[in-house]
Amino acid sequence: MDVWPWLSAALLLLLLLVQLSRSAKFYAKIGLYCALCFTVSIVAAATCLLRHGGRTVENMSIISWFVRSFKYLYGLRFEIKGRQRLDEDRSCVIISNHQSILDMMGLMEALPDRCVQIAKRELLFLGPVGLIMYLGGVIFINRQRSQTAVSALADVGERMVREKLKVWIYPEGTRNDNGDLLPFKKGAFYLAIQAQVPIVPVVYSSFSSFYDSRTKLFTSGTIKVEVLDAVPTRGLTVADIPRLMDTCYQAMRTSFFSISKTPQENGAPAGPLMFLHRSLQSLPGAVWQQA
Repeated sequence: MDVWPWLSAALLLLLLLVQLSRSAKFYAKIGLYCALCFTVSIVAAATCLLRHGGRTVENMSIISWFVRSFKYLYGLRFEIKGRQRLDEDRSCVIISNHQSILDMMGLMEALPDRCVQIAKRELLFLGPVGLIMYLGGVIFINRQRSQTAVSALADVGERMVREKLKVWIYPEGTRNDNGDLLPFKKGAFYLAIQAQVPIVPVVYSSFSSFYDSRTKLFTSGTIKVEVLDAVPTRGLTVADIPRLMDTCYQAMRTSFFSISKTPQENGAPAGPLMFLHRSLQSLPGAVWQQA
């Protein structure tokens, strides 16, 4: 029996379901994103091992090259203002807002040389994803044990100065898509003061114009990224942490509201998935509706 007609019919039915249901489109894109992360992690890990032989911050340039290709599939565009502030030849703590699982694409777009991230220890056990993070030099922190986390940050401070590293941290501590910034946690600011290095805030515009997990929206879009002026910490002590946190929080919050767009204003070149959607819409006699 010829199975090709059945396979073709099944594929067409799947495409129709995806186009007729916003939820189906959303979960299909998220599923593809996760599959890409796992597949690319395997390929990138092999490349890193062949190129550098093990764990090193130099592997981040390889990882970044792979991840930056994701934006073409999803029709996303990044507009970065002030990138030169990240590329200065110095150690620093980089802080940015944290909105969704798509943040990894934004991080890799702006990632400067010799920059590592601090992540929760649980991510180390995500199979190929945990492996590639380990090979890229990501620093894993056990957030459940505050004393262990403080000790780890002390080691990071010494290492970043010694090896002239940049360290990227999400000071909100968790993903947040409520249209504002969450209160910051102290870790990033403690680290910067301990190492006496500047803090460089990086602000990503709201994803809500093209991505919203509550309404199952996931289309193409433009993300504006603004790198703010570095905030010095020279001469500051632990007693200055609350004031330092507030300075960075207010500056980032002001920038966030300034560069974020509403859904009606946003736009970017459509990716392959969007072109498929438009092609199906153009079929004669088809009636489409948004679920």
